[in-house]
Amino acid sequence: MLIQIKGLSDQRFQRPLELIANLFFEESKVVLQKESDMHHTIEFKIDYDQKVLVSASMLIEDGRMFTASFSDSLPAEGTEKEKFRIVKRTVSHVFLEILQDWTGMIQKWGILTGIRPTKLLHKQLQAGTAKEEAHKMLKENYLISEEKIQLMQEIVDRQLAVVPDLYDLQNEVSIYIGIPFCPTKCAYCTFPAYAINGRQGSVNSFLGGLHFEMRKIGQWLKENDIKITTVYYGGGTPTSISAEEMDMLYEEMYTSFPDVKSIREITVEAGRPDTITSEKLKVLNKWNIDRISINPQSYTQETLKAIGRHHTVEETIDKFHLARSLGMNNINMDLIIGLPGEGTTEFAHSLNETEKLMPESLTVHTLSFKRASEMTKNKEKYKVADRKEIEEMMDLAQEWTKERNYAPYYLYRQKNILGNLENVGYSLPNQESIYNIMIMEEQQTIIGLGCGAASKFIDPKTGKITQFANPKDPKTYNESFESYTMKKIDILDELFKNNHALTD
Repeated sequence: MLIQIKGLSDQRFQRPLELIANLFFEESKVVLQKESDMHHTIEFKIDYDQKVLVSASMLIEDGRMFTASFSDSLPAEGTEKEKFRIVKRTVSHVFLEILQDWTGMIQKWGILTGIRPTKLLHKQLQAGTAKEEAHKMLKENYLISEEKIQLMQEIVDRQLAVVPDLYDLQNEVSIYIGIPFCPTKCAYCTFPAYAINGRQGSVNSFLGGLHFEMRKIGQWLKENDIKITTVYYGGGTPTSISAEEMDMLYEEMYTSFPDVKSIREITVEAGRPDTITSEKLKVLNKWNIDRISINPQSYTQETLKAIGRHHTVEETIDKFHLARSLGMNNINMDLIIGLPGEGTTEFAHSLNETEKLMPESLTVHTLSFKRASEMTKNKEKYKVADRKEIEEMMDLAQEWTKERNYAPYYLYRQKNILGNLENVGYSLPNQESIYNIMIMEEQQTIIGLGCGAASKFIDPKTGKITQFANPKDPKTYNESFESYTMKKIDILDELFKNNHALTD
C-alpha cells in the first residue's frame, strides 16, 4: 500500500506515519510531498497559534471523502523538540482517524506504536495527575480504547503493589546477564543467540569475558555503595552452558556483586526444556535461585518442529516436573499466540495443557514478524492466522488467566505484532517478576553484561536514557569486552557521581 502525504514536508513525519499505516496494511509505504496522480493521497494542513491545529482530508476513487482534525496546546516555554513531539502526535492522531474511517478497522492502542504503553500512565500518576484525568488524556490524545486503558491501570496498580517504592529506585540498578547460546535458533528469533554445538572454544572465551565484566562492574558498585535490585540471566538460553560453567558463573556473582543475599530477585531463563538437567537444577538450588522460565511456546508438536524448536511437548512437561521435584518454586512459562499453522483450537489446547502444570506465571506473547528473523524472510513458508482469530486467541488467554486467579502485571508491544496486540505477563499473587517490571517501566539503570547485552542508563535526576550495547557476536565480544566494560564504568561514573548528594 502506497500512501502519498501532501502538506507535510518535514521528513521527521515519515517514519511515525508509516508505522501507523503498517497497523492497517502489510508492506505499506508513506511518501511526503511527491506530486503525482496516486490513488491514495491524504492532504494535511497545520495551523499554529498557542495551539497546533491539524486537519486532513482524503478523497477516494468512489467519490467518498474522509476528513479529520485535532488540536493540542503547545508549551509556551517548551523546546523545539518538545513542541515537535506534540505536533507529531497531533498529526498521527488525525492520520489514524482517517485510516480508521477509510478501512473500518479500529486500533485499540490508538496511535501507540512504541513498546511501553504503561510507562505513559506511570508518568502521569508520578507527576500527581488524578487517575480519571490521566485516563482522559490517554483516550483523547492517543485514541487508546477504554479496554486497553483499563488493562494499563490494572497493570500499574499491580506493579505498585509489588514494588511500592518503584518511583524511588533511581539510585539502585538491576543487572542483565546475556548468555548468547541456544541448542538451535527459533524461526521467529532475532535475539543474539548462536547454536552452541561445535562452538565450545568461543563459549569458553565468552565466559572469560563475562567473568571479567562481572568483577569490574561489581567492584564499581561496591566502591560507590550502589545496591542491586534484581539480576536476570537471559540470552539465548543461559542453561545452554554446562552445569560446571553455571556453577562458576553464580559463584562469580556472589563473589563480585555487593550484598547478593539482599537482591530482591534473581531469575535464570531455562527457556529451552532440552537444556535442563537435574545437575543444572541442583546448581541453581546451591545458589538459592528458584525463579526460572521453562517455555513451551506451544503444546502442538508440529508447531515446535515448524519453528525450529527441537524439544518435544513431553520433554517440556517432564522438565517442569523435574524442576518442581528439585525445589523450583517460581516457574514462568511462555506461550505464543499466532504461531504458524495455529488457530484458536491449538491455542486452547496449549492453555489446557498449561492448566495441568499451573506455573506461577504465564507470559502470553503475540507473534511479531521481526525484520531479521527467518520467519520474516520466508513469510510464504510460515502461514499465520488472520487478525480476527488472533484477537480471539488473546481473548481466550485473558479469560483463562482471570478464571484461574492470574493477574496481568506487565505488558509490552512490538513492531509488526500480529493484530496490533500486545505481550502480557500474568502471575499468581506474589509471584510477579520484579525484573520484568523494572525493564518495562524504565525507573532505574539496567546494566547489561555479556554478549549482545544492552545497557540502559537512566539519569537519577533527569530520567534521561542512554543506550549502550555490547557486541552481538561472540568473536567481537571476546576481542573487546575490556574496552566495553570500561566505557560502561565511565557512563556510570558520570551518572552517579552525585549519588550520595542525591540520597543524603
